[in-house]
Amino acid sequence: MEINIREAHIEDLYNVLKLYGSVLDKGEILSLDQAEILFRKMQTYPNYKVYIAENESEVIGTFALLIMDNLAHQGTPSSVVEDVAVQTDLQGKGIGKMMMEFAMQKCQEAGCYKLVLSSNLRRKEAHTFYESLDFEKHGFSFRVEF
Repeated sequence: MEINIREAHIEDLYNVLKLYGSVLDKGEILSLDQAEILFRKMQTYPNYKVYIAENESEVIGTFALLIMDNLAHQGTPSSVVEDVAVQTDLQGKGIGKMMMEFAMQKCQEAGCYKLVLSSNLRRKEAHTFYESLDFEKHGFSFRVEF
């Protein structure tokens, strides 16, 4: 299987949303109009990108990567990966690994001192996957819902 990872374009949003609906959001997704508004807003952020993994022009994986500047750590940037999804029937075939290696490479090129992500406590398979890529559990993740 030939996999290409690239920055997503607005024309990719329908397929990205379809993937989110089947993997992350249990069928509840934004409308295409809402997604286009948010995507254009995200494009104004200097280093916040959505990427897709595709095979023969079919979107089979996606993730978002934010590389941010910091005043602490002597100004060294850090990064956050979000919304990682691989088409359900293709999970376990190395696509997620390729996407995370791509993200790590982008972070290294930007001089980041770390890449972080969070994963729901119940997603044991995801934890095993991230640990296989040398991510380590570090501290606690906290949230407040509104």
